[in-house]
Amino acid sequence: MTIQRIPFQEVPQLSSKDTAYATAKPELRPFFKYPVSIESFAQVIADKKQAEIDRELLVSVLKKQYEKLDPSPQVLEQIDRLSDPQTFTIVTAHQPSLFTGPLYYIYKIISTIHLARKLNDQYPDQHIVPVFITGGEDHDFEEMNHASIFGKEIVWENEESGSVAMMGTGSLAGALEQLKDILGSSPKAEEIGSLIEACYTRHEKYGMASVDLVNELFKSYGLIVLDMNNPELKKRFIPIMEKELFEQPSRGLIEATTQELEKVGFSQQAYPREINLFYLRDQIRERIVQEGDKFQVLNTDYTFTEAEMREELHQHPEHFSPNVVIRPLYQEYILPNLAYIGGGGEIAYWLERKTQFEHFGVNFPMLIRRNSVLWIDKGNAKKLDKLGLKVSDLFTETETLIKSYVKANAENELSLKEEKKQLHTIFNGIVEKIKEVDQTLVKTVKAEAANQMNSLQGLESRLLKAEKQRHEIELNQIRGIKDKLFPGNGLQERTDNFLNFYLRYGQDFFETLLAELDPLEEGFIVVVDE
Repeated sequence: MTIQRIPFQEVPQLSSKDTAYATAKPELRPFFKYPVSIESFAQVIADKKQAEIDRELLVSVLKKQYEKLDPSPQVLEQIDRLSDPQTFTIVTAHQPSLFTGPLYYIYKIISTIHLARKLNDQYPDQHIVPVFITGGEDHDFEEMNHASIFGKEIVWENEESGSVAMMGTGSLAGALEQLKDILGSSPKAEEIGSLIEACYTRHEKYGMASVDLVNELFKSYGLIVLDMNNPELKKRFIPIMEKELFEQPSRGLIEATTQELEKVGFSQQAYPREINLFYLRDQIRERIVQEGDKFQVLNTDYTFTEAEMREELHQHPEHFSPNVVIRPLYQEYILPNLAYIGGGGEIAYWLERKTQFEHFGVNFPMLIRRNSVLWIDKGNAKKLDKLGLKVSDLFTETETLIKSYVKANAENELSLKEEKKQLHTIFNGIVEKIKEVDQTLVKTVKAEAANQMNSLQGLESRLLKAEKQRHEIELNQIRGIKDKLFPGNGLQERTDNFLNFYLRYGQDFFETLLAELDPLEEGFIVVVDE
């Protein structure tokens, strides 16, 4: 394997907003607390030590959760160590996508594990634990009910509503059968296929099945997986939920921040409501709104007076679900966390939260952009080499790359640039002569000049087309490589599933990534299997 890092600015598939934070644009500095560096963690640790974290509760909840799983000795040790005031976490999170969904789901996790290890080396007096939070309370079913494996999309068909985590696993049978057909019958395929099937069938609810799958894939690395849809954790979060319900400060704070962010080119990411909590029951996850002196759960018959709502919150905190606006507060309130690792979009909405965190007295973590990766398999690496293309060429738009390739490999000159220049000179001379004889003819001459220039342009296009036909095999190879490595003209990590690579490389796929995915090091990572 060879590893290359492409500067983010040279990857056109990434938006300027996506890379602004990762490349430390100075105009964003007011919107986060800590510079992204390993040295900055000394201050983050000192600040987080001041937070009142109920470690005993956290450990208790984790141990109960893992009674339903098969934890490794490393995971059990990590859970026990969370009791120690010198132990902290590094967190990433994602909704529970089917079969882990796109590759960046895996990259986020491995970036987090890598950073935790690096910090343990740098700060030996503390212990850092990698944590993955599964966002199972979301009800955006269409965003996570599919996976693309070897170019074939598997879709989980399900008629349930409400929280994704609370949906039953019985309806996954069809998706699991499709997965088995796609993976085939090789020993490695049967091994990973059986593991996935076991995780999705030994639990009644999808949320715990998703936790189980991540645990099975990464337990040997000491990763803790946490489902925060837990009554005891939500009971601990009551003080902030109560303020959000009855004082409703988040909307004003965040809107003021987003107005400032818009001045530096960042559009609003998440739109705060007056109340940023959902009401959660079986098959129901709906917004809470205040109408006069009543609290209404939209699209339901649930209505509460202020006194009834307070009682409901204190008696049943599990009925309340933080939305995207206060979910970051929830995890930072519960965990002894130092940093959050996320994609560009996630970082953008975290940048809207700093004053909100200050208002609630919760420490704002370091924000770190996750690693992005392009993995080039051996077959495509050989084709690139044979075509004489560089890795950086791959990030060019397909037709632009093809034109460059044809021009670079043409036996004859394809450009009529010099001829166009000569034609321009000739007609300029004609115009000067015409002016002295009949000014009214100037317009006619210029029109003729434009016609002649268009004719040359057409001839140039025909030359390029003819040359393309001579290189038809090579150009089809280029298109094939681009389709494989940039599915749908997008980044591989946003479409392909990890199984596309795990079936070929097995655990070495994770090991290679773990060695290279340092989120403190800037640049788009390209792994080339030679």
